[in-house]
Amino acid sequence: MKTSDFYYDLPKELIAQDPLEDRSSSRLMCLKKDTGEISHRHFCDIVDYLDQGDTLVINNTKVIPARLIGEKEDTGAAVEVLLLNRVKGRESVWETLVRPGKKARPGARILFGGGLLTGEVTDIVSDGNRYVHFTYDGVFEEILDRLGQMPLPPYITHTLQDPARYNTVYAKLDGSAAAPTAGLHFTKDLLNRIRSRGVNLAQLTLHVGLGTFRPVKVEDVTQHHMHTEHCIVPEETARLINETHASGHRVIAVGTTSCRTLESMALEDGTVRSGEMDTDIFIYPGYRFRVMDALITNFHLPESTLIMLVAAFAGKEHVLRAYEEAVKERYRFFSFGDAMLIE
Repeated sequence: MKTSDFYYDLPKELIAQDPLEDRSSSRLMCLKKDTGEISHRHFCDIVDYLDQGDTLVINNTKVIPARLIGEKEDTGAAVEVLLLNRVKGRESVWETLVRPGKKARPGARILFGGGLLTGEVTDIVSDGNRYVHFTYDGVFEEILDRLGQMPLPPYITHTLQDPARYNTVYAKLDGSAAAPTAGLHFTKDLLNRIRSRGVNLAQLTLHVGLGTFRPVKVEDVTQHHMHTEHCIVPEETARLINETHASGHRVIAVGTTSCRTLESMALEDGTVRSGEMDTDIFIYPGYRFRVMDALITNFHLPESTLIMLVAAFAGKEHVLRAYEEAVKERYRFFSFGDAMLIE
């Protein structure tokens, strides 16, 4: 299986640069994975596709203002630091991406906000990332809110006027460097309508890393090394999902992050266990899904691990044909773009 098998031609003007004023007014393509049948709706119509007893699984991670602009203490040279993961057991140490990397050798000190926050590079780790130890007075999250910027994907060139629009309305657990974008379409009113229909909402957490945007650089898909992300499934969520299947209803994942978490925490018989782990699960065609029955997702980059996951669920031919249709119908693509329901 080749990476190039997942290529499609996307005009640049279809890459959504700004979110719609009304989150739920985006378009919704509905794809039947068994037949390839396509229909066109709006996201607010998602309620019509959910049945009483179904469980909608949402990722409650929250994107933090993880992009910091500072200067080297000795030379004053500008340095950008992107927070990726807090190092477990070391509260003030983060794995980061530093640009330019040549200015971030171990021992380098970087000042942010005129010294309100100071970072010292302590080590170079995998993929050239750096461990940075931060020193500060006060609460780190409050300082980050003052100094940090939202880490928008590289294909978004516009300035985001309202940073809250790069988080879901149900985001609550800090930790992501990128949004679980399928969830951006939901409003509080739409969620209330879904609940009133008798559909369950189950929350889990996967803190999204920048590996989401890293291209697959090998032609043989099976040789790609997936990035690692931390995920959590509460006991209540595991119980609800297992009861949903036991009663003959569907588990619908909102986004590839929810899907990857469910499949990572599943036993062979499809039972979902509670707990937390670091997952590097890579889902591509040939994978046997154990938990997810339907998927709500956005339109993803060509040759990305995300379109491979979608192709694994709905079939490569069906997915590429659907993407071709989306281009023809001028759908909006990627993070702030339109959505797809696959069932």
